Amino acid sequence: MSGFGWIAWIVIGIIAGWLAEQIMGRNHGLLTNLIVGIVGALIGGFLYNTLGGDAGGNWIVGVIVATLGAIVLLFLLGLVKRRA
Repeated sequence: MSGFGWIAWIVIGIIAGWLAEQIMGRNHGLLTNLIVGIVGALIGGFLYNTLGGDAGGNWIVGVIVATLGAIVLLFLLGLVKRRA
């Protein structure tokens, strides 16, 4: 997903973080959504590229991949919180 600039990463991060928040039934603020979305985009992008995909500047694919990565991140964080 290297075809995006910094502004696009921020917008995609906010959208992906918000979508993941809604899907996972969590309640976070805008900054947390941004962080979760950007880290999720990194996780999702890594997994997507590993499977042979390339978002290459496609906004829709970028948001989907980032959202799936953010969902994975929130799921893993939920597992860690339960054990602590």
